[in-house]
Amino acid sequence: MQKRNLGNSNLEVSALGLGCMRMSHDEYPIPDKQEMISFLHAAVDRGITFFDTAEVYGPFTNEELLGEALSPFRGQVVIATKFGFKHDPNRGPSPTVGLDSRPEQIKQVAEDSLKRLKVETIDLFYQHRVDPEVPIEDVAGAVKELIQEGKVKHFGLSEAGAETIRRAHAVQPITAVQSEYSLWWRTVEEEVLPACEELGIGFVPFSPLGRGYLTGKMDENTTFASVDIRSRLPRYTPEALKANRVVIDLLARIGEQKRATPAQIALAWLLAQKPWIVPIPGSRKIERLDENIGALAVELKPDDLREIESAISKITVQGDRYPVDLKKMTGR
Repeated sequence: MQKRNLGNSNLEVSALGLGCMRMSHDEYPIPDKQEMISFLHAAVDRGITFFDTAEVYGPFTNEELLGEALSPFRGQVVIATKFGFKHDPNRGPSPTVGLDSRPEQIKQVAEDSLKRLKVETIDLFYQHRVDPEVPIEDVAGAVKELIQEGKVKHFGLSEAGAETIRRAHAVQPITAVQSEYSLWWRTVEEEVLPACEELGIGFVPFSPLGRGYLTGKMDENTTFASVDIRSRLPRYTPEALKANRVVIDLLARIGEQKRATPAQIALAWLLAQKPWIVPIPGSRKIERLDENIGALAVELKPDDLREIESAISKITVQGDRYPVDLKKMTGR
């Protein structure tokens, strides 16, 4: 398995990570826990060392799953988790009620996550969404104290804008920024990636396969469960799914030349952008995991990248990334 460093840090991880959210969240029915534990063990066996979770996934059950599954590999794997949401235990199955990045909340989440993950130190602790009610300097300061106490190793931000990244980094150096990035969502190229390059920060693309769309396995007849976030996203309406097939056609055409699948071309393209980019596709099936890992063997030469760039520049992707309420929580 190829390795990469996240930015200028000493945090070395597998060149592909694994997004674990849908192993116990945003899915119906929730996958069988023992099957997911076996799957996570298989991922480690294949050289995956970078696993992404969050307290809000479940909530809480995703961290517990990783804590149980990965405890035999302590010291061999890197687990990233996230803070930043508020929960009301009286709200039953949907207890998440908003943002909360107050320093005292961050520290409490760290204590709880340490227990659920069964670790002594959190490898990478992201703010899940920027909280407009709490200065980012206070957030960075709270994580800095956790690092000084040995409870956290590295600080990260998720879905933050370039100005926020710079302000936080001035208080506590950021190891990684996480946001959506793929061939059909490239907004981070405008300001966020240049800021990361300037400051020596790694970048972790989530949804690198367009929440499954760039695999080529979806069409206008694909339906989503009500708990699946894609059921709310404009980009996954039947009309948009049909209109955007032109993106899949491009990936398939390049894939034929390289003897690779559309998904492998999409991941290989991301990996070719910068050596400090580590995508975290989410998968729960061995065949999908193996397909994703196969992207590491796909070499896209400068001519290939220019061809892809030229073709994608002529395509207008249909459908917004998020509805208005979710869009407000990104890029701050």
